[in-house]
Amino acid sequence: MSGKELIRTVAGAALLMSVFAPLDQAAAQQPRYQAALGGHSAAAAVESMYPQDPADSLYRAARTALNRESYRQAAEMFAQVHRRYPRSSYAAQALYYQAFALYRNGGERDLRAAREALRQLERGYADAEVTQRDAEALLARIEGELARRGDAAAGEGVARRAQGIGVGGQQEACEDEIRIAALNALLQMNSEQALPILERVLADRSDDPCSVEMRRKAVFLISQHVDEENIDILLDIVQSDPDAEVRQQAVFWLSQVPGERTVDALENILRTSDDLELQKKALFSLSQLSSERAAQFLRDYAMREDADPELRGQAIFWLGQSQGAENAEFLRQIYASTDEYEVKDRVIFSLAQLGDEQSASWLLDVAADGDEPMEMRKKALFWAGQSRRLTIAEMGELYNRMPELELREQIIFALSQRHEDEAVDWMLNVARTEQDVELRKKAIFWLSQSNDPRVAEFLLELIEGGGS
Repeated sequence: MSGKELIRTVAGAALLMSVFAPLDQAAAQQPRYQAALGGHSAAAAVESMYPQDPADSLYRAARTALNRESYRQAAEMFAQVHRRYPRSSYAAQALYYQAFALYRNGGERDLRAAREALRQLERGYADAEVTQRDAEALLARIEGELARRGDAAAGEGVARRAQGIGVGGQQEACEDEIRIAALNALLQMNSEQALPILERVLADRSDDPCSVEMRRKAVFLISQHVDEENIDILLDIVQSDPDAEVRQQAVFWLSQVPGERTVDALENILRTSDDLELQKKALFSLSQLSSERAAQFLRDYAMREDADPELRGQAIFWLGQSQGAENAEFLRQIYASTDEYEVKDRVIFSLAQLGDEQSASWLLDVAADGDEPMEMRKKALFWAGQSRRLTIAEMGELYNRMPELELREQIIFALSQRHEDEAVDWMLNVARTEQDVELRKKAIFWLSQSNDPRVAEFLLELIEGGGS
């Protein structure tokens, strides 16, 4: 999987979980439903809600099967609850969870049976604790799956929900989970039909919480079907949406749209926007584009002395994520040309992440340079110590050459983070032979954090008076 695919997958999964989690967990938010959907082990006891109810034992057994992900068995048992005890306090919940178990089982016949269970719930239990909103949200997912398998009636239902139109033809009030689930299903079926609906959602720029939340979720959905030809949808969001998070998400998803128009848009954000977070997102998106022009813009931005130091640091960081001798040499040039603390710090970190031998040697050179600020020398030492390109012996030689107490302490700390046997040997030697008492104490402290049995023996020696 490429870096861009990973970004899309991870971010998309996070977004869809935020969209769909309420669909499966709405009932689970109530104490009596907490064991029903996820979050509990299969062995967890199912608490009785209505001990005197004749369906109690059967319902709890069905819940246990659901917890164990035995969806077929759970669906059958929930169906029995409703069939045998239609007036039970559990009857409505049983229909809902029967539908959920069938949906999770996933076969086409299961999906149709799940839809019918929800219709029974709507017809017979309108006032049940399992609300019609919960059932409607689950139905949107079920019909979306059926529509993808060619069910025309389900496709019509998906389209109506995506447009926010209820049975009576009125706009549903803030039914965001239901509508987003339907829009996602519609996109999978017919993106040409879904995109105009998403554009209408995004065009509602009101600041009420429902509209804002819908736009935040719609940005992700629309990003999955944007290309260079219809990039104007995202650009309009960036330029005019009143919600900062919506704008930032639009900039983030521009990273997935290749082409010169994307580079133009991101460069324009960095030149004209005064929104720091938006600018950071633009730098990230530029770094994700496979474009020499985008890479050159990042290099030019990193060299700008008049740019915000934090943004320069961001540009440097993303340059450091791209392997290659050219980028490494460029970062070293930036370090030599600036006195900005934050910029120098970012360069040291970025070169350390490259992990190549030349960068490791450069870090040692910075650490040994008496003209460099002490904080930079200490940071360079730490990151050099983390590099597997440098041996413990090389770090030990540097320790012996360093006259400054602060830097010798930093080497001790850096090598305490290395877990090779050789690093423990070196630390033990410092703890035994170092003439400076403070440095010995530092070595002993960091050794005490180790689980190496040799350390325990050494500490016992000290306690008994044989190590002084």
